[in-house]
Amino acid sequence: MLSGLTGRLDASVGGKARLRVVLLLGGVLSLQSADTGTVGALAPQLERAFHIGNTEVGLLITASSLVAAASSLPMGVLVDRTNRVRVLVVTVSLWSVCMTASGLATGYAALLVTRLALGTVIAAAGPAVASLTGDFFPATERSRIYGMVLTGELLGAGAGLILSADVGAAAGWRAPFFVLAAPSVVLAIFLHRLLPEPGRGGQSWLRPGDERIKAADEVAGDGTVPGADGGTAGPVRAVAAVVEDSEVRRGARERPDIEPHADLLRRGDPANLSTWGAVGYVLRIRSNLVLIGASVLGYFFLAGVRSFALLFSEGHFQISQGAASLLFLLIGVGAVTGTLAGGRLADWLVHRGTPDARPIVAGISFIGAAVIFLPGLLNGRLLVSWPLFMVAGGLLSSPNPALNAARLDVVPSALWGRAEAVRTFAQALLEAFAPLIFGYISSLLGGPQAGLGSGVNPGSQRAMAATGTGLEYTFIIMLVPLFAAGVLLLASRRAYLRDVATADASERGHGRAI
Repeated sequence: MLSGLTGRLDASVGGKARLRVVLLLGGVLSLQSADTGTVGALAPQLERAFHIGNTEVGLLITASSLVAAASSLPMGVLVDRTNRVRVLVVTVSLWSVCMTASGLATGYAALLVTRLALGTVIAAAGPAVASLTGDFFPATERSRIYGMVLTGELLGAGAGLILSADVGAAAGWRAPFFVLAAPSVVLAIFLHRLLPEPGRGGQSWLRPGDERIKAADEVAGDGTVPGADGGTAGPVRAVAAVVEDSEVRRGARERPDIEPHADLLRRGDPANLSTWGAVGYVLRIRSNLVLIGASVLGYFFLAGVRSFALLFSEGHFQISQGAASLLFLLIGVGAVTGTLAGGRLADWLVHRGTPDARPIVAGISFIGAAVIFLPGLLNGRLLVSWPLFMVAGGLLSSPNPALNAARLDVVPSALWGRAEAVRTFAQALLEAFAPLIFGYISSLLGGPQAGLGSGVNPGSQRAMAATGTGLEYTFIIMLVPLFAAGVLLLASRRAYLRDVATADASERGHGRAI
């Protein structure tokens, strides 16, 4: 049975080497989300243990995200200029140490301090995973592959939320931190032993059926890289930027109304830019700003919901923490399904002749998620709301593979690490304040008794109902920016194709001719 499952996984990804990369990169992202899920799941125990409220719980998550925001640009520079796998090994190992320290914290202040160091892995994960994905897989299938990699992020969030809730209820709030620290040690070892640093710019692209990964020191020394047809994809510059000819790029080039941005081409070879020059270049890519903004708004909403989902369920539906944890399995199934389906759909539409399919799929998904979340939040009947939440959770997750692949489409490959660092900075900053904002607004809207650390009995029906009501109103308000993100994505399709054409022209050397 196990061999049959492994065989199906191999076939779905395209071989053992590809599956290994997907699992390891997905494992890194799982750490990034598991930590936030852990704090959200332990919110009731933490509030009772330290006599705090929703705002203080939100601050615990905010602390690590703020460190991630501050560290994102240095991490992006490291990703573009050093061994990316080694960066991940070090940061994952540090994450394990910090999780152990969190479990040993003797008070709220000590726990808050340990959270600060956890931001390192968040800062490293985004740029490193994006750059490695671009160098392991061709553009033509990146949405689909990203869907598989991002499944690790969802599984990590689910494990942090559900496992921590069950373990915390049975063994206290400290136990989940210790439980999650152990797998991160194993992941660091696997990264070190099983994932070689690939050649940059496509020199180590994994084709379907490949049995092994071609490391950076094994690439051809004749200045060429394997092409999609088995030939060569073109010369490799000193920074190893490769000209790849995907359906997206061909679609942009063939549109007579699409012209590259001359001002970006005049800036010369992006590979030679300084750190701040690279940041300025990335911020001048119009559609990239929309892609970043939409992605950040989606994660902002998810971070707030993930932090207070259990509290909302207990208060709004008047169910136990254990029952709420089980019901979240259904939402997790919807989210995983949406992530995999969104990536596949975007690539399928691209193959069918829709080069701007990635922002289209992401935009429609965000709008659909906001529309379907609303009746689920307004309805107080469990059997009606949870199916809606399951569908909405899938739609909320489905834009991410397309958005991640689209950002690689519009940015020259030499800047992938720093470009993703800009996105990580914005995401970490908003994610940092999301739990704090959600918690504070819910306390205001739910009245003075909304926090479980207030003066009333935290287990009383009145306190739970007030918390649920405040969070319900908060979630509804936050659907507005989610809807707006979808509208902006649909409006940016032409800008996206123009930026794809610009990245294509830049990597083909057109910039030096201007």
